[in-house]
Amino acid sequence: MPVGKVRFYDAEKGFGFLTKDEGGDVYVRANALPPGVTTLKAGQRVEFGVVEGRKGEQALSVHLVEPPPSLSKAHRKPPEQMTVIVEDLIKMLDGIGNGYRRGRHPDAKTSGKVAAVLRAVADELEL
Repeated sequence: MPVGKVRFYDAEKGFGFLTKDEGGDVYVRANALPPGVTTLKAGQRVEFGVVEGRKGEQALSVHLVEPPPSLSKAHRKPPEQMTVIVEDLIKMLDGIGNGYRRGRHPDAKTSGKVAAVLRAVADELEL
């Protein structure tokens, strides 16, 4: 089976191109992907069968050789910095929790700030 890398893949359109290690591009459709896989990322290593189609080579039975490269892992904040951010977030949430115990909702400015911090921390935690 040829081995190569994903050159391009559009999950919305359901097709893309793989580049074989020995050279040449191969067309790939969504139905050639393994069960449960809905997209491929550029640079991802794959193994695949090849069949000659009407417009050139087409990939069959694509197997992932390695997981897709994670851009988020490459840009993650160091653990020491995340410790401070999470501790500050806990303090902010404690303040909101105390306000709720007293029957008060947070004002728009505070709730917007907390929501933005929560989103940023969630983005940082996602793999």
